[in-house]
Amino acid sequence: MNIILVFLIAISLSMDAFSLSLAYGTLSFSKKETNILSLIVGIYHFFMPILGMLIGSYIIKIIHISTDLIVLIIFTFIGINMILESRKEQEIVSKMKIGEMILFGLAVSIDSFSVGIGINEISNNFLLCSIIFSLTSFIFTYLGLILGKKLSMLIGKVATLIGGIMLIVLGIIYVI
Repeated sequence: MNIILVFLIAISLSMDAFSLSLAYGTLSFSKKETNILSLIVGIYHFFMPILGMLIGSYIIKIIHISTDLIVLIIFTFIGINMILESRKEQEIVSKMKIGEMILFGLAVSIDSFSVGIGINEISNNFLLCSIIFSLTSFIFTYLGLILGKKLSMLIGKVATLIGGIMLIVLGIIYVI
C-alpha cells in the first residue's frame, strides 16, 4: 500500500468539503454545529468508499475492464467536476438544519464513492483507506468552517480547483 498516495487522495477528496465549509463558515456556526457537520462529513467519507468498493468489485467482474483505466477515468471525472464546481457561484443559506447537514455530507462525499470503486487497485487495506478518508475529511471540514469566518469565498474556489487538478494528475500518474 502506498500510504502517501492514500493521503493525497484523501486530501483531494476533502477539498470540496473544505471549500464549501469555508463558505458556510462565514455564517458563524456554533461549536456544536461545527462539530456535528464535520462528524457527518467524516462518517460519509468512511462509508462511501466501502460502498463504492463493494459495488465496484461486482461491476468489474461483469465488465472486464482494466482497473487502472477505471481509476484514471474516475479521478479525471471527479477532478473535472471539481474544477467546474470551482467556477460556479456558491449559494449560502442562513443556517443549516440537521437534514441539510446530512445532505451536505452526502453531496461532498459522492466522490469518495467513486474512488471506492477502484480502491482495491490503490490499496489492499480498504478499511484503513476509509479511516484515512474519514479523518481527513472531518479535519478539512472542521478547519473550513473555522477558517471560513476569516477567509474570502475566493479561497474556497481555489481549494476546489486545486483538489480537482490533484485528482486528474494522480489519475494520470497512476496509469503511468
